[in-house]
Amino acid sequence: MQTILIVDDDSSVLLSLGLVLKQAGYTTRTAKSPVEALNWLKKEKIDLVLQDMNFSRQTTGNEGLALLHEIKDLFPHIPVILITSWGTISLAVSGMQAGAADFITKPWTNEQIIHSVKTALGLAALGTSTAVLTRDELDKQYDFTGVVGKDPKLLQLLQILGRVSATDASVLITGESGTGKEVIADAIHKNSVRKNRPLVKVNLGSIPSTLFESELFGHVKGAFTDARNDRKGRFEEAHTGTIFLDEIGDLDFSCQVKLLRVLQERTFEVVGSNKSRHVDVRVVSATNKNLLEMISREEFREDLYYRLNLITVHLPALRERREDIPLLAQHFLQQAAKTYRREKLTISEQALRWLQAKNFPGNIRELKHTIERAVIMASGQSLQVEDFSLATAMQPTTVAPKDTLPEVGSMSLEDMEKAMILKTITHHGGNITKIAESLGMSRFALYRRLEKYGIRV
Repeated sequence: MQTILIVDDDSSVLLSLGLVLKQAGYTTRTAKSPVEALNWLKKEKIDLVLQDMNFSRQTTGNEGLALLHEIKDLFPHIPVILITSWGTISLAVSGMQAGAADFITKPWTNEQIIHSVKTALGLAALGTSTAVLTRDELDKQYDFTGVVGKDPKLLQLLQILGRVSATDASVLITGESGTGKEVIADAIHKNSVRKNRPLVKVNLGSIPSTLFESELFGHVKGAFTDARNDRKGRFEEAHTGTIFLDEIGDLDFSCQVKLLRVLQERTFEVVGSNKSRHVDVRVVSATNKNLLEMISREEFREDLYYRLNLITVHLPALRERREDIPLLAQHFLQQAAKTYRREKLTISEQALRWLQAKNFPGNIRELKHTIERAVIMASGQSLQVEDFSLATAMQPTTVAPKDTLPEVGSMSLEDMEKAMILKTITHHGGNITKIAESLGMSRFALYRRLEKYGIRV
């Protein structure tokens, strides 16, 4: 049975927290001062510390930070969860920077306490092993269907993901555009205890700030002019499962505190209702932006950053894992060949080496579109270097005829719109901003059409 040390100068807090943790199956010890806490740590095996930030009339939090520093110096492997008030959440950020595993704000709920404790203990139990498993060994332990490659950087990343997925820790996925962050989010969910529950994906870059609360938390009929019916928000749809917050770096600053509230308190209010609803979700987020730089420019909340990245996973660019380009090329060839009914198509060794030498600034997404264009344009049964050169370099060199529209009755407006979107995606290599600009629409409008036509970029 694991033992948790609760440190607080308030007897009622010690009593209530002790009761909650004992009911959850933990052994508890209590201390009213830093000195008493350190004595417990020196004489008994403690698995986790749950500590307040103040132990006297002072409210600066310096006492709590000092205790945290001392614990991490003497017992670096013991996770520490901080308890602070919402008004002094900056203290919690300082604590996270100093090595705290998590923070809880007052007033808390029993569910918050247990969720945070289980997650911190789960992460601590992962150990510090550095031995990297082979791809075959990883595939025997975890479900990484859809993740292609065996580069050492990728294998090390997958090993971390496999172990972290079993916990409820929030994960922040970083990396350049097109490196496969959504695929990694899928893998985290598939290897978690929530794998049979919903996985809800939200592209925050496509949601205007005025619609943020309605999209994420839902609304009731009549909440605003166009609210003709009750609508579930994304968090409610993801209840008991996982919510994937893509493009978190694009979230408007005014919306960040609203997101922080639901992540911290695990509750939200539907627009037009004053009743709080509890939500149980695992949070995975992703961005291609440098959030630390955004924090320094006051464009991203530091407290939200530390709430999102209990675990950070950085995906290498494709140019950093060139060994995987032939594997990825074969994978995308199989997909494209099936789509365009060219199942017997292959790629020559020379073409694979040619692909392997390219930088692919658009990463895996650009490679996928390159393969698809070559499949469409190739005349032979084996893709050669010339096919890829033509597919990537071909641009119109003559003036197009004035009437380039299809024959009347051959396509509907929706068919034409979908075809133009697909053509623009190929032309711009999946760059959402350029695609939207070329089509003369906003990113939000583009995402709506992608969803409508079932197009994945």
